[in-house]
This record gives sequence, C-alpha cells and structure tokens, in this order.
Amino acid sequence: MPQTGALDQTSPSDQTNSVDQTNTLGPNDHIQSLTPLRGIAALWVVVYHFSFQYLPNIRPEALTEAIGKGYLAVDLFFMLSGFVITHVYHRSFTADPPGRYRDFVKARIARLYPLHLAVLGLFVATTLGARAMDYALTGHFEMIPVDGARSISALVANLFMLQGLKASELSWNYPAWSISLEFIAYLIFPMLLPRIWAAPRGAKLALAGLLYAALAWFAWDTGDDFNQWNGPQTLLRCLPEFLLGSLLYAAFRHGGAGRLLGGDAAGLFLLGLTLVCLHLGAPDLVTVTLFAGLILALVANRGLVARALNIRPLDWLGRVSYALYLIHGFVQYAATRIITDLTGAGREALSPGWSLVTFAIMTAVSLALAHPAHHRIEITGRRGLRRLLGIDRQPAAA
Repeated sequence: MPQTGALDQTSPSDQTNSVDQTNTLGPNDHIQSLTPLRGIAALWVVVYHFSFQYLPNIRPEALTEAIGKGYLAVDLFFMLSGFVITHVYHRSFTADPPGRYRDFVKARIARLYPLHLAVLGLFVATTLGARAMDYALTGHFEMIPVDGARSISALVANLFMLQGLKASELSWNYPAWSISLEFIAYLIFPMLLPRIWAAPRGAKLALAGLLYAALAWFAWDTGDDFNQWNGPQTLLRCLPEFLLGSLLYAAFRHGGAGRLLGGDAAGLFLLGLTLVCLHLGAPDLVTVTLFAGLILALVANRGLVARALNIRPLDWLGRVSYALYLIHGFVQYAATRIITDLTGAGREALSPGWSLVTFAIMTAVSLALAHPAHHRIEITGRRGLRRLLGIDRQPAAA
C-alpha cells in the first residue's frame, strides 16, 4: 500500500485565480479545498504506515479503526487525480486529442519524475553506502541482487514506472507503487477523456454505474479488502476510481451537484458520516462510496466548511503532500537501520512508549524533509524538465 499516491495536482502557486462559477473555470483556476484534502490524505497514509503497520506496539486499533484504514487514502487520491486531470485537460483533449497526447505524457513525466528519481537515488545511495561500511568493517561487500525488492531489476522497473504491477518484487520506495499505477492511468486516460466529456448525461450515469459495479466486484473478489497493492489486480482498484474522479468533475461542472451538496449542512454530514464509518471500520466499499460525495461537497462548499479546511497549515500540508508521500518511505527505511544499530533488535522490541516517541520523530522528520523536497526538487525539477521537454507553454498544472 502506499499513495499518490496519487498526489499529482495543481499547486496553489500554479493556480492564480479563484472562481465560484464552475462554468467559467479555466485549466489553471484554483478549485478550493482540493489542496488541503490531499494533504490530510497524505498525512493519513504516513500515520497509517508508521503506526499501524510499522510499530506494532502502538496498537491504534484499540482506540479507533480509522488509522488502520489509512490505505483507503490511496483510493481518495485516485479519485482526486481523475478529478484534477479532467479539470486541467478536458478542453484541450476535446479539441485536439491526438495533438495533445505527447505533450500530456511529457507533462506527466515532468510532474512525477524529478522527486521520484531523487528519492529513488536516496535509496540506492544509502544502500551502497551501508554496504561499503559493512565492507570496511568485515571485508565483505554484498552485491545488489538481480531480482527481488531493491534489486537491479526493481531499479529498472522504477525507472520506467512499472513497479506498481508487482510491487512486492519491484519496489525500492514502496509507497511509489501507486504513482506507478497513476502513470499507467495517464497513458490510457487521454484516449477516454474526449468520449467521457462529450457523452450525454445518461451515458455518463451509465458509465458511473459500470465503474461502480467494477469496484463492487473488486470488493467482492478481495473480501472487501481494498488494501491491494501488489499485482495487476491493483489496476482494478486504480482505473475505476480514476475514471469516477473524472465523472465527479463533470458532475461538479454541471452545477447540480454543487447546489445539492455545497451547503455546510451537507458537507458536515458527509464528513461526519465518513469519519464515523472509518472509526467503526465500515466496509471499504462503503467508505470509498462516501469519498465521492465528500469530494463534491468539499469542492462546492464556500461556507464554514471551506474556511475551516483552507487554513494555512492544511494548505501547506497539501502543497508538500507529494513530497511527504514519497519521502516518508525513505524515512521508514532509514529508521529501520537506525533502530537495529541502536538496539540490536527490531522495531517489534520497542515498548509502547518508545514506539510512540519513534513514531513522533519519524513523522516530524518526514514533514521537515517534505518542505525542501517540494521546493528544491519537485518544483525546480518540474520546471527544468518542462523546459528540457519543450512544454513551457502548457498549463502549469501539467
């Protein structure tokens, strides 16, 4: 499981206008509340990985099931990504689908690759450094294996964004599996978007029903366990949710959804219901269904809910969310080595108190690293790669 994620979205620095009339939205216009929402989801993943998965003696499930359901943040990311990519590209792809495809792929590479490659490089450099240190101490140098996780073949798969198809054997930075699946969705999406956007309302509703049926089948096939991150079946999780996100944007642009769900009462009700379902450990399919309504309610709201959600700390968290999502896997990798060296035992031997201290330190370090990674690698790398690929004139979100 992650992430980002599916965390690829226009940042506020790239969105210069804030508009309330959905029919006047342009590709660079800011859609309120999406940035904080993805920031909350990214932090949810981090808390899930560091506590529920990584430090077993914390046992958050004794208080709430919500933390243990953190893998569902990835499903939220997939929907958000389909929503945002449709917002940015629906006009250009509808006008000229073949002519835009190559620029679209270049833009996706510029958006995802700089930080992905930087974190991947951290893993490789740290692995080689640790083995060089072992060689200095023991005289034995362990080569990087050809196959398996953190191997030569996994490195090649990561360079081509294919690791998500079999993440257990191809991952260096394990949260990046979802970024790989998103990239696959990006390759398919431009061929579908013009047809989805031009379809009449009835056809859109029928397509939404088919996509939801595919998710329902996925839930049945997995025993309602959406925490599927390994193997081609993960595409059955990613693609329907990504396309449902596109249809959610079409509903948002139509305006009816905003009028129905844009009030504070609807937003608070859906948010409260989602939190209750997470707390009680409701079926994954139910929670993912609520995500769809929650996205529409939050982006359409212009009242109390929007003001509470768009406070500066959450806005910042959303802007660094992609960096946070990718870097926290490296923090966990480094923590494992440090804990082993300091204690001579694994993380399982940490007491509940020391587990909480370790969790707090890992989370703080991840947040601290996310800020410079976002500004110095993600943004700088994206701009440089866009210039190199000749797409400077395309929308900044691309």
